[in-house]
Amino acid sequence: MSSKLLWYIPNQVQPGHRGDDHVEGHNSLDTLTSHATALEEHGWHGALIGTGWGRPDTFTVATALVARTTTFQPLIAIRPGYWRPANFASAAATLNHLTGGRVLVNIVSGTDNLAAYGDDESDKAHRYARTKEFIQIVRKLWTEESVTYDGDHFAVADSTVEPRPKEPPRLYFGGASEAAERVAAAEADVQLFWGEPLDGVAERIDRLKHLSEKLGRVHAPLEFGLRVTTLVRDTTDEAWAAAEAKVAKMARSDGAFPPDPLRRAAVGQQRLLDLAARGEVLDDNLYTTPGRYGGGGAGTTWLVGSAEDVARSLRRYQSLGVTHFVLSDTPYLQEIKRQGHQLLPLLRSR
Repeated sequence: MSSKLLWYIPNQVQPGHRGDDHVEGHNSLDTLTSHATALEEHGWHGALIGTGWGRPDTFTVATALVARTTTFQPLIAIRPGYWRPANFASAAATLNHLTGGRVLVNIVSGTDNLAAYGDDESDKAHRYARTKEFIQIVRKLWTEESVTYDGDHFAVADSTVEPRPKEPPRLYFGGASEAAERVAAAEADVQLFWGEPLDGVAERIDRLKHLSEKLGRVHAPLEFGLRVTTLVRDTTDEAWAAAEAKVAKMARSDGAFPPDPLRRAAVGQQRLLDLAARGEVLDDNLYTTPGRYGGGGAGTTWLVGSAEDVARSLRRYQSLGVTHFVLSDTPYLQEIKRQGHQLLPLLRSR
């Protein structure tokens, strides 16, 4: 299975993200570095580092972690509107140069606390149009000299980034709305899906491929990724017992799993929440019940089972064309090691 295998590092102000262990200094440099080095030691390529106002700055965290590691690749989530394209292109190119090409980028267009950082673009159509311009300018600045671009949202004149990357960072992108898919089909390198059933992912891959052709995509073919929770235990029965216990804890609303306040705002998120109407378990082991009790994003649906069960499911996504996987479960550090030891060898074998 020739895939990019990534995890998730929780750069959070409050401890206990999605049921993570409460440890002293949970977001200190030493603690976050222990996650990044564990990823290196247990066979992972790197990790997604999320973005949002009111949490540690993602780019700063990523920069600190790559300085303390040797192979760790940060998938740095960033927002157009928080960054301007030329500033971001320069920062990312510099970090990519200093790390020998380890930078990956996840561009997020969803709404955040816009007013807090001076953004006022809440209209979805305009937001995705802005994202398209952002990506186009960043790509040009990574590959061309003396770039001039005059768009509706951004403009640069005679702009050159130094040093320009020999291999520009890959651009990951999410979103399930029509506007989001048009941006992905034309401009992104990797389209990330949430943990939808196989039929939903297959349908979206087919649509995005046809849309890429219709829009006259000029880049290499769009690739596809899956961002999902993977709950792995030694046996299938142990995994389902653990999953049901976690959901019971969420249902008690004891604060260990606070609901995501934006979890109904996006089309892709609503698609996940709607899956519960089809059943508690879809395909072989895609658990939809967490979404009923506050699970959002990658925590809405879980792939549950032994390492063999989960590897089998991930292989089925790969057979559809998914080659990038961003997995996670809590406690994050413990699961980096468990799944690195039990799951990753199965994904790498044929």
